[in-house]
Amino acid sequence: MSLVLTPADWLALLGHFLLLSLLAVGGAITTAPDMHRWLVDERAWLADPQFAASIAIAQAAPGPNVLFVGLLGWNVGLNAGGYATAVLGLVLAMAGILLPSCTLTFLAAQWGHRNRELRAVRAFKQGMAPVVVALLVATGWVLATGTEPRAADWPLWTVTAATALVVWRTRIHLLWLLGAGALLGWLGLV
Repeated sequence: MSLVLTPADWLALLGHFLLLSLLAVGGAITTAPDMHRWLVDERAWLADPQFAASIAIAQAAPGPNVLFVGLLGWNVGLNAGGYATAVLGLVLAMAGILLPSCTLTFLAAQWGHRNRELRAVRAFKQGMAPVVVALLVATGWVLATGTEPRAADWPLWTVTAATALVVWRTRIHLLWLLGAGALLGWLGLV
């Protein structure tokens, strides 16, 4: 894939990630559905497999899970010309996703700590939990289906539902479930 990006396009990339940063309540991964919509569907700067591979590689690598944003920017830059533009894409995407949320988190944490006994502060913290869960479910949906769910994927949906139920109702460590999923994939069952 070869792109020609103008300075306005690079600014749009930075601006979009600056805005998404303020929505990343449960972490940057919760904004992946909108990143997919914007980078793959609207701008066509990444192909769907590139987007999914960027997230998978970054999640498999050690370190913070926000690394997938840098990898998305890197891939946009690679598609736009080479390693120099890849570095530019990486820097713009990471700066965009980190600067607003880090600044806001720092300021809000100081304020929240000073006012932790206020009813509104406690209510806000409790009210944000369902929002984070919903954003994570949306991310899982995009990663599992790409753009459209298929009926042929019923084994995958069954394993997903069973895993969610096991996580919800038992205290089995997640690594066991991850290993079971890897084994089912290796055997070709999902």
